Amino acid sequence: MEINIPMPDDFNYKRTVRSHGWYELLPFELDEERWTLTRVLEVGEGQPVTARINAGNRAINVSVPRRLTKRAVERITRDVRHIFRLDDDMKDFYEAVGSDADFDWIPKQGAGRLLRSPTVFEDLVKSICTTNCSWALTDKMVTGLVKNLGRESEDGRRSFPTPEAMAEAPSEFYREEVRAGYRAPYFKELAERVASGELDVESWATSDLPTDKLKREMKRVKGVGDYAAENLLKLVGRYDVMALDSWVRAKYARMHNNGRAAKDKKIERHYSRFNSWRGLALWCDMTRDWME
Repeated sequence: MEINIPMPDDFNYKRTVRSHGWYELLPFELDEERWTLTRVLEVGEGQPVTARINAGNRAINVSVPRRLTKRAVERITRDVRHIFRLDDDMKDFYEAVGSDADFDWIPKQGAGRLLRSPTVFEDLVKSICTTNCSWALTDKMVTGLVKNLGRESEDGRRSFPTPEAMAEAPSEFYREEVRAGYRAPYFKELAERVASGELDVESWATSDLPTDKLKREMKRVKGVGDYAAENLLKLVGRYDVMALDSWVRAKYARMHNNGRAAKDKKIERHYSRFNSWRGLALWCDMTRDWME
């Protein structure tokens, strides 16, 4: 079954797929020769489906292995629009950076949309997995979660686990199987809070709270510090934060400071002219060469 989802004129499929490291983490898989992004998606009570996603001239094409109900198609369409941020209005951002010679490539190439997961919960768990560790360990933890707790699709691939599935797993599982270390009890507690309805993380995507207050709310989740909160803020559309980590600091030093370490304040000043878009301008600058 084929599902065609119209995309905006300023949308760059390849730039969006490789805009964020999530494309390397299950349940995402990227075939860079065919530029097919595979993703296991939930469709409700039925078995998850493995969706293969490509871009045509005017639409994103989603191929699934079986006929789906109208409701399931609507859910997949909603999730794909969310993953690729097809409903984001990039006009103000493109105006902010378009007059700057060092950043005018962004609107020209249709960059700026950051790939994300279908749910804030998944983005939150993955953000915790990126904290205080190497990318290889991040990948190992996420792979452990998906392969052990995700629901199986027709081809054996698995979806990202639900809060309920993660809540049922004991802390020992996170320590011994996922190798989550100090994060083990944090994953268990977070999943229990979300599954019980005590914590509504999905509401963060549409929250009216000012960014600083929303950040404080995110940091009430154990395992979420400044970096994880600011990374998640960008994924819910708040770009007035920097999300500086060791990788960004090292990349900035190579690009703009003759290889010498720069203080965070200096990095912040470099992008301050972009005001509420400064965090997105920073990220586009740091990842420009991912597609060159």
